[in-house]
Amino acid sequence: MAEVKIPAEIRTEFGKGASRRVRRANRVPAVVYGHGADPKHVTIPGHELLLALRTPNVLISLEIDGGSELVIPKAVQRDPLKGFLEHVDLLAVKRGEKVTVEVPVLTEGELAPGGNLLEHLLTALPVEAEATHIPESFTVSVEGLEAGAAILAKDIELPRGSALAVEGDTAVIQVVAAQIEVEEEPAEGEAEETAVAEADEATEAAEAPAED
Repeated sequence: MAEVKIPAEIRTEFGKGASRRVRRANRVPAVVYGHGADPKHVTIPGHELLLALRTPNVLISLEIDGGSELVIPKAVQRDPLKGFLEHVDLLAVKRGEKVTVEVPVLTEGELAPGGNLLEHLLTALPVEAEATHIPESFTVSVEGLEAGAAILAKDIELPRGSALAVEGDTAVIQVVAAQIEVEEEPAEGEAEETAVAEADEATEAAEAPAED
């Protein structure tokens, strides 16, 4: 996974007012955690961070005060209405260090005919991987799968250096049978009433005088 370099500045003002000023300047408040060090409060250019976060588990090299620090995103807060970034928690990592992350699971191919449904029990697979070699995603084939079929965590091929962080028998994807709508039969009493009503209508039609 390629590193994304983003400049950052140490944050010295706190509180809601200070956070609003940071966002008005098109920057995002962030906190860097990890390795037993005190949390480091910084601000990051909003546009550059937004582009970086399009890649799941992106590896970011924060350029701070002439140095650099490797981090990965751990929690992202967005405005619920407008969607802009409000705050980001970042985890400091080292080269060769193993971290546990959730990697998105994608599918390809078509199910067997029959209108069955594909159900994602896990949209992301927890794995342990080297911080500098985190997979961006896993793609699994569902070609020809029929109702009742399932793909387990152990069925997904992992890159070298990665390991599952869940039980291998954990179901990730399953195929669910299509729901068949069955027309309800009328109750016995309702059926008799309907038959009588239809017979009465037929009698009335037969007895009606013919028009000249």
